[in-house]
Amino acid sequence: MNDTILSLDRKYVWHPFTQEQTSPPPIVAIGGEFAKIFTQDGRELVDMISSWWVNLHGHCNKVIANAIAKQASILEQVIFADFTHQPAVMLATKLAHLLPKDLSRVFYSDNGSTAVEVALKIALQYFSNSGDYSRNHLIAFDGGYHGDTVGAMSLGKSSGYFRAWENLLFSVEMVPYPATWINDDAIAEKEEASLVALSKALDVNKVAAVIIEPLIQGAGGMRMCRPEFLKNVAKLVHDAGALLVFDEVMTGFGRTGALFACLKSAVVPDIICLSKGLTGGFLPMGATVIKESIYQAFLGDNLHHAFLHGHSYTANPLGCVAGLASLDLLLSKDCQFRISNIETICRNRIKALLDSRKILNLRLTGTVVAFDLRDNITAERFRKMFLDNGFLIRPLGSVIYFIPPYCIDQYDLNRAWDILEEILGLRNCI
Repeated sequence: MNDTILSLDRKYVWHPFTQEQTSPPPIVAIGGEFAKIFTQDGRELVDMISSWWVNLHGHCNKVIANAIAKQASILEQVIFADFTHQPAVMLATKLAHLLPKDLSRVFYSDNGSTAVEVALKIALQYFSNSGDYSRNHLIAFDGGYHGDTVGAMSLGKSSGYFRAWENLLFSVEMVPYPATWINDDAIAEKEEASLVALSKALDVNKVAAVIIEPLIQGAGGMRMCRPEFLKNVAKLVHDAGALLVFDEVMTGFGRTGALFACLKSAVVPDIICLSKGLTGGFLPMGATVIKESIYQAFLGDNLHHAFLHGHSYTANPLGCVAGLASLDLLLSKDCQFRISNIETICRNRIKALLDSRKILNLRLTGTVVAFDLRDNITAERFRKMFLDNGFLIRPLGSVIYFIPPYCIDQYDLNRAWDILEEILGLRNCI
């Protein structure tokens, strides 16, 4: 059966972010439970990357699964342009109550990239609706990644993922990102250089919006910045009359140690983009949450000022109940303790790596830990060693990182650190 699945996969399936000609055969997953994935060849793999950062509570969580099953027998889908329904209303209400109070209007989409596209279109139309047609420039940060649709790619063009489509991308001003790490002696200088560049870009252009992944740049290499930097960015952006957009597709829902990075940094953006952990990893869904004052600029007597954007599965009821169930789990005392415990374990274990000459730029924010490999060590060695010992990681180029589901067993998390130390020659445990 396994050979049949793989042969059919090779014949009919095209995998994402993969060179199909040279990549090894994909692993056939047949199930999952908590932090583990079960494979066709009998292995149990501890998912140290939360399956692309979406599985907050692990695989096949019964609470979320039961909520979806119950809703599926009530209402599975309805056109959201003409209807509303309780799951969508309750999820929007809950998000608004958890986010800073000014962020209160929720526009649903179906993934992180579309949540960002919605934010861009809202920001640009907001100013034209307000009569300021000159504010049509956008600013993003070097190394950022915001998704794979054209607008999102334009914002993330410096990430290196989109060279094949450079002729499609529109102009976005890029400013330096002050990537920082533990014992970084140049934090102040890097932040100052970034803020000077941002200030200059805001002075030269009539900017509609500035977008940033707060505290952690995800796919760009788990690069991190300080809350203090975000506060200074917010002041510059708002003093210039532009909108500040936080792309919290990855950082939302506890990843930074707080419910949202905007709360941890004490910064209120004008627009926030959410996805990934929104449904606990069960169903595709995105949400763009906007300040009420921005929403008001789209009201009028005709469609001219309306936001004419939508998706077939906007506010899908199954996704909404998954989101509600996931939030209930996230807010529980048990989950909050587990998030804190993951950070504590990682913060304690990372100390052993500080003097290693094989890695660079150790960094940690919340439940996310990362480092860069020096040139003489390959990421593939790390991936294979972890896989051989029952752990799934997926390096980002030369960056190794952990971002486990919150339900990970303490033993498994420490075991992952043991393997890491063994690869780096810091212990002999395998």
